[in-house]
Amino acid sequence: MRLLQAMAGAEVGGAEAFFVRLAIAFADAGINQRVIIRRDSFRARALRNGGLDPMELPFGGRMDFRTRPALQREIDRYKPDIVLTWMSRATWATPKSESRDGYKLIARLGGYYDLKYYRHCDYLIGNTEDIVEHIVSQGFCRDRIVYLPNFVHPPKRAKASRIGFDTPLDVPLLLAMGRLHENKGFDVLLRALAELSETWLWIAGEGSEAGALSRLANELGVADRVRFLGWRDDPDALMQACNIFVCSSRHEPLGNIILEAWAAEKPVVAAAAAGPKSLIGDDAAGIMVPVDNPGALAAGVRSLIADPGNAARLAVEGHRRYQANYTEAAVVAQYRQFFERVA
Repeated sequence: MRLLQAMAGAEVGGAEAFFVRLAIAFADAGINQRVIIRRDSFRARALRNGGLDPMELPFGGRMDFRTRPALQREIDRYKPDIVLTWMSRATWATPKSESRDGYKLIARLGGYYDLKYYRHCDYLIGNTEDIVEHIVSQGFCRDRIVYLPNFVHPPKRAKASRIGFDTPLDVPLLLAMGRLHENKGFDVLLRALAELSETWLWIAGEGSEAGALSRLANELGVADRVRFLGWRDDPDALMQACNIFVCSSRHEPLGNIILEAWAAEKPVVAAAAAGPKSLIGDDAAGIMVPVDNPGALAAGVRSLIADPGNAARLAVEGHRRYQANYTEAAVVAQYRQFFERVA
């Protein structure tokens, strides 16, 4: 089987990071593949470090007259059985095979997108069951949609030093990660922190809301207990240093960060956006609270601080779910079975 992957993602993001992990995992599993990416030196270097040699194309807007013909030439040269596209620009730039025995065009969706760029695909992948239902609701044939989850790696680095971030060793420490964007609800988390007087918080990420969040922390009087860490490439080290992981998102289609917390055996408190709600479900692997509710978020954190035994039980169940469903081996096996069936 010959696989060609085309990724037209932004510089950073959950889907982009998972694409790199999956491409390298496919290579390690012996899957013959060609990888084409939107120009990005960091992503290209990560892929090369994983043993791949990516081709880089612009994947630009309407005035980009290079990407589509260059992609088609590479498909004609490589003759893949499967073309797997990531993001609408890559999918739009990849035509459906004109040959009955040609490649199968498959797009992977990690959000609730309009299907106008995906209608010509042979199959679609949703990385949550709720996204699969969203695709069905737009009229795409259910028989041509498959649910395939993401995976994350278990922690490899030693835990980050609290001293290095001017954080006391003996305080409850919360960790949150993601783009500093309104969807992530970090403003809700800061308001919750104002109700947790002895608790500290690390926020790892960067984005357009950085200034507003910093000002809000000062207004709430919690700035001395918050550390804005910026974009980090060592989330596993940060995860190992915290006591509780918090996902405060207003909108979160999946929640890779929850999988990372489970992999690190950390208890989770999460707002009930679609992704976390689907993962945690029955509260057996985390504390679920209403979206956009600082008081409920604070109460969830407070309950775990007050009951270490329950926090440990939630962490154990989360880790069990991770090992059963979200490891590299489990997810790569599901992708391979799907590819072999449709090819």
